[in-house]
Amino acid sequence: MSDTVSLVFEQLPEDGLRHLARQLAPRLKTGDFLSLSGDLGAGKSTFARFLIRALAGREDEEVPSPTFSLVQPYDTPRFSVHHFDFYRISDPREADELGVQDALESGVVLAEWPERLDGELPKDRLDIRFEDCGSVTARQVALTGHGEWSARLQRFRQLRDFLSDTDWREADHTHVNGDASTRSYARLVKGERGVLLMDSPKIPDEPPVRNGKTYSEIVHRALNVRPFIAVDHALRQAGLAAPRIVAQDPDAGFLLIEDFGDLTFTRLAERGEDLLPLYHLAVGALLALRKHPPKDILRAEGTEHVLPPYDRDALEIETELVLDWLLPAATGAKSADETRRAFAKLWRDQFDWLLAQPAGWVLRDFHSPNLILRPDREGLARLGIIDFQDAMRGHAAYDLVSLLQDARLDLPSGLEGELLGYYCDAAAAQEASFDRAAFIRAYRLLGAQRASKILGLFARLARRDGKYGYLKHIPRIARYLRDNLQAPDLAALKIWYDREVPGDLTQLTGATLAERQR
Repeated sequence: MSDTVSLVFEQLPEDGLRHLARQLAPRLKTGDFLSLSGDLGAGKSTFARFLIRALAGREDEEVPSPTFSLVQPYDTPRFSVHHFDFYRISDPREADELGVQDALESGVVLAEWPERLDGELPKDRLDIRFEDCGSVTARQVALTGHGEWSARLQRFRQLRDFLSDTDWREADHTHVNGDASTRSYARLVKGERGVLLMDSPKIPDEPPVRNGKTYSEIVHRALNVRPFIAVDHALRQAGLAAPRIVAQDPDAGFLLIEDFGDLTFTRLAERGEDLLPLYHLAVGALLALRKHPPKDILRAEGTEHVLPPYDRDALEIETELVLDWLLPAATGAKSADETRRAFAKLWRDQFDWLLAQPAGWVLRDFHSPNLILRPDREGLARLGIIDFQDAMRGHAAYDLVSLLQDARLDLPSGLEGELLGYYCDAAAAQEASFDRAAFIRAYRLLGAQRASKILGLFARLARRDGKYGYLKHIPRIARYLRDNLQAPDLAALKIWYDREVPGDLTQLTGATLAERQR
């Protein structure tokens, strides 16, 4: 791709400027530098006002001109915004005195009259130029992406092309918090109606890590949106409330899906809602799914997806994240080869037993951020389910563990045991072949495997990606690991963890680990 990418609007009226600002706002992130150039009265300040209001989420936000103050700061829900006007500076070094670099570290910079910086602009930036196009009511607007913004602007152009063929091309866009993946989401609103936009670009190339395969390939991570389409169709056929797909471009990686709202279990827990009926509903959904075993190949709307197995390679490499990331973060040293061999042997014995058990659905991320209450619906339709594109065929206990040993929140005391018992009683009532003892053994085994994986993942997110916020959950996940390792069948693994993991992980705070990784 070229070092720069451009997108030009020949005649954009003021309402078009507002719409463009509201489309761009959800796609900005900390560290972005937007230069706004053009003659006096060309529309720079008007566009800045629209963009700041979109980021603030308030149409009545006061946005005074920074002409005299030179900089005007704003706090928005996602990051700070600093609106600079460099018209009156005479030396580019004055920009440093105004705190441009500090502003980039904490949020987004909007810079009018960037030419005053005499070429001293960030290499990664979005230039927006406003010019007279011979119309009193419209302007020519040219966007040019430099450096990292080149690919981002190309993606933005693809998004606009996708939306141009839908009923949502003129909708307002607002940011929606996503997850730790490369996917992003925005809420599109038109009048009283709304949908969610899933922007799921192709996963960047990764280096092979084992047998010529990347980590994503080994763990069967979805590499495009086609698995989402296929699994969504299968879940809806099973009577669960997966979102209806409104429009799709699988090749580009865009979907418009039904908007279930914001009442996630995570948010409801933060409000202090009674979790028992919510989690009882979620367990009911898993029980209903048992009645619809997964097919090896899922087909939907021209999409064919081979549902991968949760196989030995995936289980093992996920568990090894403890060795690769958590222990080095906690001890400052790599795990010795002998230690790794003992670890692998202990888990291999467990997986031998697990992989001989009956397989069912593993939605993989069946937990509080992805479960949404729909209070205006009845029965299982009250539970909206999202984020299932990485689904596999494996032991059904995995999703119950994901639900009841939630990485992000603590369930009330006794609720896990109560709902585990309820699940087993109900499964036994609907299936004569249900083996309660084997299920509970798998529950504890997968609980320990999942806790090990997440401890390693969150340590990796901190060390490799600088996402330290996940470390606050380390003590909770460590408690899950400790509790699961009390199972008699995991006694040998418990000895290994007690010997190799320094101290009590439940006492390690996210702040402590973050400091060790800086």
